[in-house]
Amino acid sequence: MNVVIIGGTRFIGRAVTQQLLAQGHRVAVFHRGHTPLEMQNVQEIFGDRRNLGWFRGAFKKFAPEVVIDMRAMTETDARGLGETFREVARRSVVLSSMDVYRAYDVLRGVEGEPLERIPFDEAAPLRNKIYPYRGASPRAANDPQQWVDDYDKILVEHVAAAEPKLPATILRLPMVYGEGDYQHRLFEYLKRMDDQRPAILLSETDAQWQTSRGYVQNVAAAIVRAAEDERAAHRTYNVADADVFATAAWIERVGRAAGWNGRVVIVPAEKIPDALRVPGNTRQSLVGDTTRIRQQIGYHEIVSTDDALARTIAWERANPPPLDPAQLNYALEDQVLASIL
Repeated sequence: MNVVIIGGTRFIGRAVTQQLLAQGHRVAVFHRGHTPLEMQNVQEIFGDRRNLGWFRGAFKKFAPEVVIDMRAMTETDARGLGETFREVARRSVVLSSMDVYRAYDVLRGVEGEPLERIPFDEAAPLRNKIYPYRGASPRAANDPQQWVDDYDKILVEHVAAAEPKLPATILRLPMVYGEGDYQHRLFEYLKRMDDQRPAILLSETDAQWQTSRGYVQNVAAAIVRAAEDERAAHRTYNVADADVFATAAWIERVGRAAGWNGRVVIVPAEKIPDALRVPGNTRQSLVGDTTRIRQQIGYHEIVSTDDALARTIAWERANPPPLDPAQLNYALEDQVLASIL
């Protein structure tokens, strides 16, 4: 199968490219050239996403059966995908996010309660507020983050799903971790563990909060499965690992994998300062039901949670991010710990 990947050089996209190649597919990656791909047997097409239509001829020459869009962030991105690939590819696989659900805005405190039930399936209510990260004042036109004002995966989904000549599969992803994670989602815990902190402090509510997570290779396997299986056309799927942990249990699992001898300490609400609280309404968990993708197209994890954590921890230790001292207020943590012991 011939597959075009839009944005296949970093993190999830890189894992998808590797897995497609390993399964014998022919792959072309469209990217800006900012991140070296360094893979054999991949055709690279260099260009800017904003000018995607300019490359329609190159895509048509490659003759893709499926286009996987890793980077459709705005309604404009999704329209460009349809305009460029209709009658060029047979199908599209478009990455979305679980941030489309109303539960996400309840978690952020943008919407009030009632809480959404978990786990939620693909028919659960979506956010009422469009453009979740648009502030009161628009970003300047020359701001590299200006696109964030127009970010909304709900609009991406609507446009992609409405394209009649390019049947779409929508994949709603969870919090993804693993090698190459430029957000370093394990860092705030692992750094404390490697610094031999005796305890990691959580409020009672934060300790019980749950979210769907996905190890990068497992998420990539779901994307590849959706690209390969024609039954995925016109479908929307939640994607996440089957294992779901409350925050306290997740930190303990990371700690075991990291060889940490400390413990998670639950702090009464009145004892924990605002600086150590997780923002938002953590009474609302964010857990998606992944039954549909497992039953309809046979998705399953290819890496266990223990192996995923071991690989991620090794990568994080070898590739630490720049340290922001504000993230690690050990003096304040010690004061709180002393006050409850």
